[in-house]
Amino acid sequence: MLVMKFGGTSVANYEAISRTISIVQAKLEEKPVVVVSALSKVTDLLYKISDSAAVKNVVETEHLLTELRERHTNLAAELLQSSSALKDEATAKVNAICDKLDVFVKAVCALGELSDRSKAFIISTGEYLSSTIICYTMNARGIRTNFVDARKMIITSDDFLKGEPVVDEIKKRVPEIISDAYAGVQAVITQGFVSSTVSGEPTVLGRGGSDYSASLIGMAVDAARIEIWTDVDGVRTADPRVVNNTKCLEKISFEEAAEMAHFGAKVLHPLTIEPAVEKNIPIYVLNSMNPDGEGTAILRNEFIEDGVKSVSFKENILVINIFSTRMINTSGFLKKVFEIFSEGKVSVDLISTSEANISVTVDSSQKIDEVVAKLSEFADVVVDTDKSQISVIGKNIVNLNGILKKTFGPLGDCRIYMISQGASYVNISFVVDRNVYRNVVCEIHKYLFEDEDCN
Repeated sequence: MLVMKFGGTSVANYEAISRTISIVQAKLEEKPVVVVSALSKVTDLLYKISDSAAVKNVVETEHLLTELRERHTNLAAELLQSSSALKDEATAKVNAICDKLDVFVKAVCALGELSDRSKAFIISTGEYLSSTIICYTMNARGIRTNFVDARKMIITSDDFLKGEPVVDEIKKRVPEIISDAYAGVQAVITQGFVSSTVSGEPTVLGRGGSDYSASLIGMAVDAARIEIWTDVDGVRTADPRVVNNTKCLEKISFEEAAEMAHFGAKVLHPLTIEPAVEKNIPIYVLNSMNPDGEGTAILRNEFIEDGVKSVSFKENILVINIFSTRMINTSGFLKKVFEIFSEGKVSVDLISTSEANISVTVDSSQKIDEVVAKLSEFADVVVDTDKSQISVIGKNIVNLNGILKKTFGPLGDCRIYMISQGASYVNISFVVDRNVYRNVVCEIHKYLFEDEDCN
């Protein structure tokens, strides 16, 4: 069995969906489970709808709901124009989904209250609209396809906007549901990103969670491989939106891919790798706009050569510096500090310690006020803003001759606030001012990957 995930740009419009269906059609012998995201930019639109409803902006909310409905009904009509019966049925389904959303959103708008549960329901609607339209279109084009509701398969905690998968429950449910859905058909389609609690309350896996959905399903069905179809030719040596002359990587390890995703690479959701690793399922990152391209294979460590693979970054981070003489020769101090981060649900990326100081980095989107207040009860806390984190990632990079020179040599007079080396020997990371991160990333990439004299 094959799991194929198609992101928003791969299902953006008539042309993109037609290409996607052709890609699926070429792999029907492998029994594909097709996981789709919402149409490109639709999840952003749904966030706007939820935010507008929360502040009782009736006019804007109704305008956005109309925009959502019209985009999907127009797309269904365009894709299914050759089959009037299926077009009518698909349009009716799309309108029914939009009707349900309208009623729900208008209730939120009337109350002016938006709970996390309500927001999860609203923002997950895009996946149901896209998967409904694509399912009908696949059937209209001769691929017998069955529709499966992901909320029956992907079970999570009750953290509605960033559900934590209940892996044992997923493993128990998915094989039977997929097997039953495959009766008499050639393909199965479901949604990424969306999930539910054991009791059926709607949750989501967080932004970009469709990759994670595909990996969880692949793990549960023991897939031969997982394909992540996006709009770039695989994993690259840096973000091409920031760096010119990036190179596509033929293959990387699970560990390298996980580090890249965690430290800022946009191609994969950070949690995608873990379920695949459990079953040693290879992941392929492919370009739906160039389906004949080889893309990037993500494989077990023994198949990967040593060496630097990428320069990743997180553009906007905070550095939290914690100083206290109490930590000198004192056991349990670090435990106390990180319990506070855990209780505040603030995840930490980099950690650096000295005799009386702990420095950590966190994403700027996280709410840290409560954590800082609790830490300040027993330590001096300083938060540095407008910082960027840069990571050089590769297998066994600490064993490479001259890697520190190659990494830090191009920095010149650039101020470095913090340096951290991963315990897995897969990354070296450091922190710089946000206003210079682009130049730093470009210079390091040039020195590592473009200047032949330096390699």
